[in-house]
Amino acid sequence: MNDLTASQPIDEAIAEIKRRSAVRPTVGIVLGSGLSELADEVPGADIIPTGEIPHWPGSTVHGHKGRLVLGRLENRDVLLLQGRSHYYEGFNMQQITFPVRVMHRLGIGTYVVTNAAGGLNPDFAVGDLMVIKDHINMPGLAGENPLRGPNDDAVGPRFPDMTHAYDPALRRLAQRVAAEAGFSLREGIYCFVGGPSYETPAELRLLKVAGGDAVGMSTVPEVIVACHSGMRVLGISSITNQAHLEPDEHAVVSHEEVLEAGKLIIPRLKALIHGVLSAMDS
Repeated sequence: MNDLTASQPIDEAIAEIKRRSAVRPTVGIVLGSGLSELADEVPGADIIPTGEIPHWPGSTVHGHKGRLVLGRLENRDVLLLQGRSHYYEGFNMQQITFPVRVMHRLGIGTYVVTNAAGGLNPDFAVGDLMVIKDHINMPGLAGENPLRGPNDDAVGPRFPDMTHAYDPALRRLAQRVAAEAGFSLREGIYCFVGGPSYETPAELRLLKVAGGDAVGMSTVPEVIVACHSGMRVLGISSITNQAHLEPDEHAVVSHEEVLEAGKLIIPRLKALIHGVLSAMDS
């Protein structure tokens, strides 16, 4: 398999995107499970199936359409990714973060990433939105890091600082937008796990003790590559189910439940994204 951090596969993907669209986006938005409806907000968009872009990883998960949507939103040129690829689908870390490398080379400087997550914090409820302030990378602590291997110093440093992986100014802006729109926005720590099995109660208690507020199976590898590339990151988790920290024979978590909860969250997520795009600095 080609090295997807090298220039050639990235250039080939960019050439196809530029052939299909004249939009030159400065903001990239990734839409997680059940959240792809936001792409309908982009009028007259150029739509590119990701399966037609060289080297782009596909998605096998229901609720992830696998399309690039390019156009104008709140007077900004944007790229929306309807559906991502996940580590648990069998892709490696280079593959699932390849779209971020392409976005960076396209000129995108702000990366807005959304996901569906289980709530670890007992104060959180299904339907809440949480702005991510930090993360815990469980696979990464065991060596599964997307930056593992040779480093291109022209892209970013060998040992990137992750202290402010989630841009503090964008987080403050998101809180202000939510307050002005009349809804509360939680803030917390997102835990990344490999999946695809949902976590056991014992594993959830471990993550909670470690400081986690929400848990999911995406986002963190993408954020690491975005930060390594110098992109500003805003992360938003949709709390689509409440994690069960104690065994309950009647409690069952399903992907269908996650998708249904995502539909309830969409109006507030739309308002948040529109408000942030409208108010953020160029």
